[in-house]
Amino acid sequence: MDYALIWYMLIAIAVFAYVALDGFDLGIGILFIGGESVQERDLMMNSIAPVWDGNETWLVLGGGGLFAVFPLAYSVVMPALYAPLIMMLLGLIFRGVAFEYRFRTHRGQFLWDSSFFIGSLIASFTQGMMLGTLLQGITVVDRQYSGGWFDWFTPFTVFCGLVTVAAYTLLGACWLLIKLPKPYHRRYYVTAKRSALIMVAMVAILSLWLPISNHEIAARWFSFPQALLFLLIPAGSGYLVYLLFKDLIEHKPVKAYLASLGLFFLASLGFGVSTYPYIVPHSLTYADAAAPDTSLKFLLTGTVFLLPLIIAYTAYSYWVFRGRLKEGEGYH
Repeated sequence: MDYALIWYMLIAIAVFAYVALDGFDLGIGILFIGGESVQERDLMMNSIAPVWDGNETWLVLGGGGLFAVFPLAYSVVMPALYAPLIMMLLGLIFRGVAFEYRFRTHRGQFLWDSSFFIGSLIASFTQGMMLGTLLQGITVVDRQYSGGWFDWFTPFTVFCGLVTVAAYTLLGACWLLIKLPKPYHRRYYVTAKRSALIMVAMVAILSLWLPISNHEIAARWFSFPQALLFLLIPAGSGYLVYLLFKDLIEHKPVKAYLASLGLFFLASLGFGVSTYPYIVPHSLTYADAAAPDTSLKFLLTGTVFLLPLIIAYTAYSYWVFRGRLKEGEGYH
């Protein structure tokens, strides 16, 4: 049994789950500063209050799993991403502190509102930059990082950061359409449509930019016969974009949110197509970076019990706090 491959897939699932679940509450943080009243901002924050900290469990699982299962990849990637990673963590800390303190004060509430917005924006942007850094490739010599301190800061990674901000804003707007009372909907339908349009345009540019700048990725996508199979991803994405705008126009926020998640899933498949079997593109494969099979087997035994508990807890929390919020109603 290829335990390294199993863990490669589990790490990918954890990362996708984090992006899908924490993405919408980061998006709400980005939209937070635009709330037109204290009551609206209270509702925005209460729409994610029961689930936001649970969503970040997947970040811990993905990062901790990478450290335990692919220690060589961890030791190579971390030096390349120290700066954006620290900025992301600071952004998440700002969010967490603001989340708790804004309901405990009135005079300084605007400071915590700003902190929540800034922390969400920084965390979203740096996540996109880190993804862009991996896609553009990390310089590895003798199984260790040998690039510069600012290799993560390029036009390509900045563009990836902006794409991520637009994508999270779309998820956040769709979530607010599901959770907020209907009098608030008109503005968020407009926001969702604009964010979707920006995201689709930027992803189209990114989809051309990446193969043009990387010959290995271009060969992967445009070599026959596998190119015929891989074309299903952009074709499926085009259909989901159609459904997304159709659902937003017809005021069907749940379906629009699911279409958005579908686009995230296909984007994840595209990332996998571009990088497999590398866990550090295009330098280290998952097999090269994996821990010994005995360690992988031991960790997998614990994960078999842990992962269903995380999924069950997440599903239960969303089920308990389902439904639309009412004025004056909140988690705090």
